[in-house]
This record gives sequence, structure tokens and C-alpha cells, in this order.
Amino acid sequence: MVDTFDQPGTENANSTYARSGTYAYGLENKPSERIPKAGAYAEAGVGDANAKWRMFEAKAKGPNAGAYAGATFTGVSAMATDGVGTASAKAGPIGIKVGLQQDTGAYVGVDGLEAKFIGIGFSIGLKTCISFMGNEVMVTSSDIRLGFLLN
Repeated sequence: MVDTFDQPGTENANSTYARSGTYAYGLENKPSERIPKAGAYAEAGVGDANAKWRMFEAKAKGPNAGAYAGATFTGVSAMATDGVGTASAKAGPIGIKVGLQQDTGAYVGVDGLEAKFIGIGFSIGLKTCISFMGNEVMVTSSDIRLGFLLN
């Protein structure tokens, strides 16, 4: 939670969206930019809304597809995703997601391991999660993430 305790409240909603880009952050004293990371992403969909405030977060997505890849000095990840829609909520270390989503990819790093194939998978480490076709229950041992984490 050290990376989000001072995160200001934000909200966003889109009826349709298409985004792509690259990013690189490192050791800046800004929320979510304190831990060095770099990556690329592309996504598109219909219906997307999210709200964040401090350690609380809520998201909803309609039909969507995307691909993500990232790396830090402690791990690497890649994920491809498509789905009909999801809704999720997170309060500090506890999170839940419901919907129909097919994620395929992996994360390997010093802080954990994640593997998903066609929406079925798991995460162990700082993030412990069980996934089944877009439905997830998650507990994060610590929000001090050393690696790259996908939402």
C-alpha cells in the first residue's frame, strides 16, 4: 500500500476505446511510479469505467481484447486477453472479479509466479489468486510490489 496511500481520487468512463503504447517509470516520488518498470500494451473494447481512491479501486469492462508485456529488474510478464465483460473491486489487499474473460499468459519474478491458460490459472507469491474464466478471488500479501502486475 506504500505505492498508493497518497493516490488521488480518479474516475474514467468510455463508451468505446482503443489504446496502445509503451511506458517506462523509475524511482520517481509519484503514486504507482516508485518502482522501476517498462512495458507495452494494446487494448480495445466497448464500455470501460473505473474509479480509484487511495487503496480502493472499482472497474467494469464490456467486450474487450488486449495484449500486454512488461519487465522490471525483478521479473517479466506477458498476457493476452479477450472477454465478454468483467466487474471488479479491490480494497487494499483484497480483490474480487466476476465476468467472462479468457486470459492467457504468465508472470515470473522474485515476488511470485502467475500462469493462466484460457482464463484458468493461479498466482502465488505476494499476490495469491485463483482464476476461472474471468472470475477471480485475490489476496495480496503486500501492496509493495517488486514486479509487474497486470489488471
